[in-house]
Amino acid sequence: MVESMDTHDHNNSKKRALLVLNCILLTLGSCGGPMLGRLYFLHGGKRVWFSSCLLTASWPVILIPITINYYMQRRDSTPSSPTKPKLFSIKPPIFLAAAVIGVLTGLDDYLYAYGVARLPVSTSSLIIASQLAFTAGFAFLLVKQKFTSYSINAVFLLTIGAGVLALHTTNDRPNNESNKQYMLGFLMTLAAAVLYGFVLPLIELTYKNVKQKLTYSLVMEIQLVISFFATALCTIGMLINKDFQAIGREAKEYELGEAKYYVVVVVNSLTWQCFFMGSIGVIFCTSSLLSGILIAVLLPITEVLAVIFYSEKFQAEKGVSLALSIWGFVSYFYGEIKHSKTKEKEATQDNEMPQLSGRRSMIV
Repeated sequence: MVESMDTHDHNNSKKRALLVLNCILLTLGSCGGPMLGRLYFLHGGKRVWFSSCLLTASWPVILIPITINYYMQRRDSTPSSPTKPKLFSIKPPIFLAAAVIGVLTGLDDYLYAYGVARLPVSTSSLIIASQLAFTAGFAFLLVKQKFTSYSINAVFLLTIGAGVLALHTTNDRPNNESNKQYMLGFLMTLAAAVLYGFVLPLIELTYKNVKQKLTYSLVMEIQLVISFFATALCTIGMLINKDFQAIGREAKEYELGEAKYYVVVVVNSLTWQCFFMGSIGVIFCTSSLLSGILIAVLLPITEVLAVIFYSEKFQAEKGVSLALSIWGFVSYFYGEIKHSKTKEKEATQDNEMPQLSGRRSMIV
């Protein structure tokens, strides 16, 4: 009994550590990705399909942890082991599901990259926060997500906070950009939020329907397939738009210099891979709703970074949106802490009941 409890505690500790790691990756990607993506466009970058491809183009990096895990399993396996470790364990049905999600992700990447090309970072980040409402709705429909009054309040506040930006949006329109271009960027970013709000619960649904043991190694394989197909879709777009022929010329004309152009491109791609690994890792450890909430509540950091580094305007609408977002963040995690304490209290009472009944029987 004690040994099983120790094993359970050990597994919980490992899962918490994994959750923390993925939250860090998600934070790096959520804050760094939009900043570097905007940096590409601010100093002479113009290729939207190329920018969207960068979001998942560093998928080969995922092969490193998958390979390390494979060799560690081989080292720990014995000749009497019932199954031999494999480099890839993903089965065809899961591969197909991940491929479909990958195509949807590639489309979402294009919608997002188009918005980033037209909007200030602070505005696009706050619009993306509206995806939480769509994540919550699709999570309810696809995975029967249970809601508390605190989580409902958080979703409501974060969604309203993003919606406030629709008021007087053209006040922060970049120079040399028409109202039509700005509004199209706004709508494309909103469409990206809707689509990714659907993708997150779809990933969780895929996890729930896995007909094999769901491990973090398998999660990485799923992300590898998603990123590969997303990159393939964006690569087709680049071929049609003749982006490959333009990259060399664009690098030479880049305002920060040719070398820095490639640095921005590579670091941007790696940063976004951190985002995707972090988001699916959080789903693996908890739920798609928490992943969506973390993405939404990280926007205050992106807001501050955009104001500091890009001298973007911080109007009253953004201040209201920011306050509502922080309020929603506090509401959600207060509810989660309260819920976990209630569960711990109930578990303690359940453990004490057999002991009390045992003592009574001894007295009798």
